[in-house]
Amino acid sequence: MDKTNRTDALKAWEDLTIADNFIFQKVMRKKRLCKRLIENILNIKIRKITFPETEKDIHVRRDSKSVRLDVYVEDEQGTLYDIEMQTTDYATPDELPKHTRYYQAMMDMDVLNKGELYTKLRRTYIIFICTFDPFDRGRSLYTFRETCQEEPAFLMGDETAKIFLNSKGSREGINHDLAAFLDYIEGKSPQGKFTESIADAVEAAKENKEMKVEYMTFFMELRRREEKGREEGRAEGRAEGRAEGRAEGRAEGLAEGAIKGKAEALMGLVHDGLLTMKEAAKRAGMTEEAFRKLAMH
Repeated sequence: MDKTNRTDALKAWEDLTIADNFIFQKVMRKKRLCKRLIENILNIKIRKITFPETEKDIHVRRDSKSVRLDVYVEDEQGTLYDIEMQTTDYATPDELPKHTRYYQAMMDMDVLNKGELYTKLRRTYIIFICTFDPFDRGRSLYTFRETCQEEPAFLMGDETAKIFLNSKGSREGINHDLAAFLDYIEGKSPQGKFTESIADAVEAAKENKEMKVEYMTFFMELRRREEKGREEGRAEGRAEGRAEGRAEGRAEGLAEGAIKGKAEALMGLVHDGLLTMKEAAKRAGMTEEAFRKLAMH
């Protein structure tokens, strides 16, 4: 990989914060911090958790879309927690909620073996930590459970919950440690023992040479695949231009091929779970709708 990409990768590493998936996953490998974060979000006490299983891949069928969970945790009672860092808002307001719906279904199918009773399903919490307000209501915490429409206080009892944190929201109704953690995500200085411990873990991760190499390799692989896609697109455009036998056709084919090749490469990164659709569209320099149409053509 050329010097420019290495320089860009190094700068990207130096700019990483807790809001980046890579650093967030590394920090959450510390059981004490992960356990404390869950306790602060849910206002509960947990005796112990298993070692966080970062980036757990769930494949239910060959022909179904797999999911990659950032942090997957189980407590001593068998309750499952999936914690996701979400920094990119989606173009449509229902995409993020349906994202959690799919995660819930995949987690349930991963747990329940063929022939087992549905009562074997675990209590689950899907937690999205967002750097934007997913519902535009100004809250720092949104908790959703299945309730009866006629009697809202009556829970269905399926033991599932979807929770969204919003680092941009008001801090009303949440405890001090969680408020300080959200402030830290927003770039403020860490306040309190818990958030200071998170900040120390972030610094320790960024001083780890193996993690640095891992991240820079990942970053440069993204660049490599993007560049390969652009080059393949240019080659396709040149071929189309030659077939038309016109200089104008060659130029148009080259430009269109380069754009399409880059879009296809970025779509590959989306399928691999390395980019969201919105992030890929932004890299391609187009709207999400236009990107979908071009990449899937």
